[in-house]
Amino acid sequence: MKKTNIALATAVTGLIALAGTMASTSAVAAEGAKEKCYGVAKAGKNDCATKTSSCAGTSKVDGQKDAFIMVPKGLCDRLSGSSSEAK
Repeated sequence: MKKTNIALATAVTGLIALAGTMASTSAVAAEGAKEKCYGVAKAGKNDCATKTSSCAGTSKVDGQKDAFIMVPKGLCDRLSGSSSEAK
């Protein structure tokens, strides 16, 4: 009876570890599928760094050409007024 409990506990622990590994792998994959998109952020909604400041949320006007937001890879090309490079 004791060997059965140890085997069952080992199997359950292995499944929990496997589930944790799968969850962290998915998060890394989703994080890697993003790109910077310049010129589409609303005033004060940029993700970070412009030519005039180094903090998030500091863009002064809508569509500021040096302010970016992170978007899913491939979306920036389809947004009007957007660029994948700062201007």
